[in-house]
Amino acid sequence: MSPAPSTTPEMDALEREVVDHVFVLQPGYAVALGLHQYDGIVPDLASTATLHWAAQADRLLARIEGAAAGRLSPDRKIDAFLLRLLLESPLFDVRESRDLDRNPMSYVGSVSLTSYLVRDYAPLADRVRAIVKTLESVPQLLDDGRRRLTGPLPRPFVELALAIGGGLPSHFGEAETFAARGGLAKDVHAVRLPAEAAVERFLAWLREEELPRAVPEFALGAERFRRLLFVREGIETPVEDVRRAGADDLARNQARLNEIAREEKVAVAELFHRLALDHPAAADVVSTAHSFVEETRAFVRDKDLVTIPEPVAVRVEETPEWGRALSTASMNSPGPFDTGPEGVYYVTPVDSKWTLVQQEEWLRSLNRTMLRNITVHEVFPGHYLQFLHLRSARGSLARKVYLSPSFVEGWAHYTEQLAIEAGLGTPRHDAEVAQIHDALLRDCRLLSSIGLHTQGWSLEKSTELFQREAHFERLPAEREAIRGTFNPEYFCYTLGKLAILDARNQMLASRFGGDLKKFHDTLLGFGSPPIGLLPTLLASGPASG
Repeated sequence: MSPAPSTTPEMDALEREVVDHVFVLQPGYAVALGLHQYDGIVPDLASTATLHWAAQADRLLARIEGAAAGRLSPDRKIDAFLLRLLLESPLFDVRESRDLDRNPMSYVGSVSLTSYLVRDYAPLADRVRAIVKTLESVPQLLDDGRRRLTGPLPRPFVELALAIGGGLPSHFGEAETFAARGGLAKDVHAVRLPAEAAVERFLAWLREEELPRAVPEFALGAERFRRLLFVREGIETPVEDVRRAGADDLARNQARLNEIAREEKVAVAELFHRLALDHPAAADVVSTAHSFVEETRAFVRDKDLVTIPEPVAVRVEETPEWGRALSTASMNSPGPFDTGPEGVYYVTPVDSKWTLVQQEEWLRSLNRTMLRNITVHEVFPGHYLQFLHLRSARGSLARKVYLSPSFVEGWAHYTEQLAIEAGLGTPRHDAEVAQIHDALLRDCRLLSSIGLHTQGWSLEKSTELFQREAHFERLPAEREAIRGTFNPEYFCYTLGKLAILDARNQMLASRFGGDLKKFHDTLLGFGSPPIGLLPTLLASGPASG
């Protein structure tokens, strides 16, 4: 018997209900996707509100289960699975990891004006109204957080919340400066002052009451970590198998790096030092990044690696001041529902307040070869190209909305290796050394995540891993270790890359006739699915020939 049609009124209505319900708890996610009817909305994170949200999510999950058991087409069964994960993922955060009860970053991290400041999607006055609405909500949001957070809290979470929260006043100041372009500075100023006062009260409470009694415990534990892998990525692979795959990738990358060092007759450290010396001047960082955008775009086109959907529009700018503490470079890509294709590639410049030594250290970390590799990851054929495909993909609402961290970051990380395979960069060893440098970092993130959350690792053990295996200095190694305490999903880079490579190895010849471009276009045509679905999706892709 043939399957039911792909579109049914009941399934369409359920899909819409689920997506709308997810955005009640995560309106910022909707804004990032380009759904600007959610502009200025801050979620209600009070206990009563999230209990009500979770109960409705349970009812929707039961309906999804019923729909999936019925006569849906194979495509709509996949969509039903995506809808399930769209609900189970935030339910995990609310009920199992209990982020809103133990992590103050859940509150200070919910206050972001970035989408309104960087993307020219609407008249300035409309964007300022969204900023004002957001700032008006800050006091209530932080008061709810103070009532809900039940200490003692994990020390790394408190310390990071203090650091992030400390940057909010300057973020609000940028918004006021932005509003001044349209003569609306006073509108933002009126709400900025009480918002900043609320932030200071919240941070003072964390500093004076919670920090002194904070505890070192932060780990999810093995069972919740296993659940995290499923609700984020739809995979049920044993954690030990994931760890082993990451360790094997680390060993491969280390072996190749040592092989290059032997061929060059130098120590590994000398390979990195040689790259560091070839860096742009402070005044040329942004222009150098722009030249690499053009170079990598032409490279992708000339090598016919993957389709570049048109039109293309990429601005390269300095990272705004409020974003520089946590970012070397980043891509603000257009969402699938945004009207225009423009993306903004941010590169963090030298800070004029730094000493000359600090400025030189920063420029060495952004040497030309590393900056080209970063551009591959962030722009072509990485994040920006991926989101151009997501915008043009023909798919269901669920597939437009679902963003898998491991697919998004895995694709961008995979393209770094792809570019080396295709011959980017001269001399090639230098480009490959830069690519391996970043691959070692991502391998260590996966191993650190599993170690910290399932094997009782200390922060010191994680720090030593990054120093020994990723060739990091002590300070950045410590920062990577701390990131793993509150962001266990930083396993996503290597996890996603390995899933794509595994799919390529298994199916490129049999399903795609060895046509790499067809494989990539098909992969990106799926949207951004959980990597656990890649085998199913690719098995039904185009046959060879």
